[in-house]
Parts: sequence; C-alpha cells; structure tokens
Amino acid sequence: MRKKIIAANWKMNMTVAETVSFLENFRSHVDEVNGVEIVIAPPFTAIAKLSEMLGGSQKISLGAQNMHFEMSGAFTGEISPAMLRELFVRFVILGHSERRQLFGETDAIVNKKVALALASGLKPIVCVGETLEERDAGKVNEVLETQLRGSLAGVTAEQMQTTVVAYEPVWAIGTGRTASPEQAQEAHAQVRKVLAGLVGETAAKVRIQYGGSVKPNNAASLLGQPDIDGALVGGASLEPHGFAEIIKAAVAK
Repeated sequence: MRKKIIAANWKMNMTVAETVSFLENFRSHVDEVNGVEIVIAPPFTAIAKLSEMLGGSQKISLGAQNMHFEMSGAFTGEISPAMLRELFVRFVILGHSERRQLFGETDAIVNKKVALALASGLKPIVCVGETLEERDAGKVNEVLETQLRGSLAGVTAEQMQTTVVAYEPVWAIGTGRTASPEQAQEAHAQVRKVLAGLVGETAAKVRIQYGGSVKPNNAASLLGQPDIDGALVGGASLEPHGFAEIIKAAVAK
C-alpha cells in the first residue's frame, strides 16, 4: 500500500512572517491527522525559519522548490543540495513545468539534478506533464515517456523507491482547470507503465502525485483514483484550512 503524499509548492509566495503565521494556524488543523505524508516547500528565504519551527517533525517534512546540479561553484543565485541538507530539507521539487517553460530546463538538466539530489540524500519530486497543444495533438503518452526516460535516466530501482513523480498537466496549473479524475488516472497509469519499463516491479511502489489546480472540492475525486498517490498543490496550499482539507481528503482514501 503506497502512503499518500500531499506536498505544498508555495512558489514565489509567502514571506518569513507569513510562513510563521501559516504554520501556527495549519498545525491546529492537522494535529489529529495521520497516515498521510505532508511536505511544505516554501521559498528559499523561508526554509531556515520553517526548519526551526518544524524542529524535526515526523508529521510535516520540509521541501525545497529547486536546486542546482553542482555541489558548489560560481553559480550566482543558485542553491546546492548541501545547503538544503544543512537546513534539514528532505524533499526537492525538480523539473516543474514553470522551470522547464520559463527558465529553459531540459530533461537532461532535470536528470543531472535528480542524480545529485539522490546522491545527496534528498528525495526528488520529479514533475512531468503535457501542454494543451500536446494533449490536443494526442501526444500525452509520448510526452510523458520522453520526459520520464530523460529525467530519470540512470536512476536505479532502489533509488526510485525514494523518488516521487508528479504528473502535472501544464494546461491545468494555476488556470483553475483540472484534469477530470478519469483523465488524471489515465495519465498516471501511463506514468506507471513507463516506470515499469525503467525499474520493473518497483514501479508498483513509486508514489505518483497529481498537480494542477487541486482544491478541497476536487481532491477526493482525484485521490480516489487507483494510481494517484497524492497531490502537489500550488495556490490552494497557501491557505492553512484549505490545504488541511486536501490532506484530510487523502486520509479518507
């Protein structure tokens, strides 16, 4: 049985003060919640404070939204996995469509990041997903296979057990549009099929999240699908009560 994992991707939102207020409020909503892994990935500026407040919490894990593919060097503005580990970050989101589209990250770049994250003891959340044009052209399966094979090249079956895959249809991110539960399940099943070709039976153990305008009112129907093991939540994760409701929907599944 794969344990559900619900992750908050705050993107470029939340100051340190707002982070403190959020966590103080959020904890009261999930104190009694068990059986779901919760991850919060704040902006880099809030990681240290959130790490301090979490204090090694077993209920909420700390995540980062990105990292560089080198341990150190002349890379102005970048963050290394060693810097994240020092702050007790456990997860790192890699290959998000915004990184791919706005900042030119390729599958090869994502693959280098994944390899270093794993070597550094971080758990990657590797994002894949198609654009609306690709979906309309009937290329969903092709796009997912290309991105998965490129982004996960060289990852072993053992390493895949600590890796999370997030399927995020680009056309549903921040648009208010959501893939139907059936569309999402079909894509997740394809992701698992490709993973089976890469790591064999281990694919059945890999957790695959859905991301793309997940909200309290649609979380239950999405999380009830057989191959959907959690959610990578953007805008709805910025409000403590709403994010907690998504987590509670995962508990019920």
